[in-house]
Parts: sequence; structure tokens; C-alpha cells
Amino acid sequence: MVTGSATARGRGQVHRAANGRAVAAAARAGFVGRGVIYVLIGVLSLRIAFTGGGGQADRGGAVAEIAQKPFGTLLLWLLGIALAGMALWRLSEAAFGQAGPGGEKPGRRAMAAGRFCFYGFVAYSVLSYAAGDRGSGSGSSDKSSRDVTAKALAWPGGQWIVGVAGAAVVAAGLWIAARALLRKFEKHLRMSAMSRRVREVVSFLGMFGGAARGIVFATAGGFAIAAAVHHKPGRAKGMDDTLRTFADTPAGPWLLALIAVGLMAFGAFSWANARWRRV
Repeated sequence: MVTGSATARGRGQVHRAANGRAVAAAARAGFVGRGVIYVLIGVLSLRIAFTGGGGQADRGGAVAEIAQKPFGTLLLWLLGIALAGMALWRLSEAAFGQAGPGGEKPGRRAMAAGRFCFYGFVAYSVLSYAAGDRGSGSGSSDKSSRDVTAKALAWPGGQWIVGVAGAAVVAAGLWIAARALLRKFEKHLRMSAMSRRVREVVSFLGMFGGAARGIVFATAGGFAIAAAVHHKPGRAKGMDDTLRTFADTPAGPWLLALIAVGLMAFGAFSWANARWRRV
């Protein structure tokens, strides 16, 4: 019994440590880093909408944009460390469960594990770029999407694999947009700690920004489905080409501009998470 009690206490101490101030600080830094990336992608998208140029509007473009600024390398190190903090927090959630009711459900822990892998990769690519590997972090999302799609299509049953993956991305995008419009994010925020005006602004940023982000994801998934149906890897698009496609609609550059502002709103919403998120 003594051994069992000691083990239980030990597990409790590990759990508290994993959800302590260090992990909370890492999570908040991660939200700041994510916000920086989305704001820059939105700015690059606006340039494309009104000038037709402005570099690639994706994570690689954001990294390259930062690198060109004064103290760019230092800023990239800080960004990479912040994103590593996000990965650490997601790993903590996968291992010990999320904050709030139902946070220890297997499904939520599995999603946290997937997010840990994603942010771990992003942090690694940004830090590698900061360390001098210019082939890392700033690569084109469009080329990566085409290359991955081409390899997958060459596999047995490749069309089905790409098609199902594309459908999953469409579903994820619609899920993200729907949850944003329904303001599901509010349960993760300390809304009572905000003034009425701040609550209104944060809710708007979460709805508008989340919906724009979801639309971009769903559209990219649609292009993956088209690549599978036509067996043409070139039909697949990364974030940059997906965003440029909005400018080719009858609404012209104004639709892309609206999506760009939405992505900037999501970046600002990420910064609000850094302040008021329950972690």
C-alpha cells in the first residue's frame, strides 16, 4: 500500500509538473508564434491580391519575410523556440490530457499527438532555417503538395489514398469553420477575465479568422480530390496556390483580400489565446 501510494503521488507530481508554469508559458509563446505566421501570410496574400506579386503566401513565405528584416536571424530563432513551446504543450496534452472537462478522452489526446507532430516539424524547419539551412522552412508548399501527391498516386490504390486524404482535409476545414462560427473556442478562453468590449473583439476575431482558415483548408482539400480524380499531381495545391485561386474567381482580388484579412484576424486571435487561453 505504501508503494502504491508513493507511486500515485509520483504520478501526481509528474502530472502537475507537466501542466505547470513552464508548459503554460511554452503554450502561450507558441500561440504568439502561430499568430506571427498567420498575420504574415495574410499580409503576403494582400500583396498578391492587389499587386499580383509579393512572394509566396504560406509558412515558407512568412519565414523568408522575417529573414529579410533587421535582426531576422534572431527573430527566426525566437519564432522557432516559440513554436517548439507549442509542440511541447501539445505533447503534454497527449500524455496527460487537455485542460477542462473531457480533456482526457482518447480522441482529444490523439488529436493533441497529431498537433505535436505538426508543430514539432514546423519548429524544426524554422530553427534549421535560422541555423543556416536555407533549404528548410522556406520551401514552397505548392511544390511539396505536388511532390507528395505524385508519390502517393504512384502507389497501388494511390488515387483512393489521395482522394480520401483530400476528403479528410475538406472535412477538417469545414469542421474548423463551423466550430469558429459556433464560437466553440470560447470554452477554452477565460472570457470572464475580459471586459465586454474585449470579449466582443476576441469573439469576432475567432469567428472571422477561424472561418477563413477553415475555408482555405477545405479548398486545398478539394484540389487534392481533383488531383486524385484526374490522376494529375499538378491539380494539388499548397497554401500559396490555393490562396491565389481565390483571386481567379468572379469576385476577383476582393475575395482573396477578404480571406487575407481573415487569416490576419486568426493571427490576432492566436495572440488573444496567448493571453486568455486555459492551458
